[in-house]
Amino acid sequence: MKFCTQIKYICLDIFIYLPVQKPAVMVLSACGLICDECEFFGKECNGCKVVKGQTFWAKEMMPDHTCPLFNCSVNQKSFHDCGSCAELPCKMFREMKDPNCTDEEHQMALVQRVSRLKAAHS
Repeated sequence: MKFCTQIKYICLDIFIYLPVQKPAVMVLSACGLICDECEFFGKECNGCKVVKGQTFWAKEMMPDHTCPLFNCSVNQKSFHDCGSCAELPCKMFREMKDPNCTDEEHQMALVQRVSRLKAAHS
């Protein structure tokens, strides 16, 4: 509390603390998925770029424990992601399907992922 003697009333110094919001930064995987939207991000997975393609599902399902799309674009071709590749969407990109998605959902996701990757490189 601060007393202002000249004005003859009590001035209160009031501080309002608002939570600091982190800037909205989209974490984009090598294949165009938005990591932040994935239920496994920050729990079982920190994003393919952080784990160098050895995502939790790739460790379980792939013979070399690495996502084939990450392996192709980053490890073999030295790209940042699939968006740098002139073949996008290649056969492997089109055929890698989440087993929990319908064919229609998969097709819509392909369009969105390709769009995100191309936008990131424009």
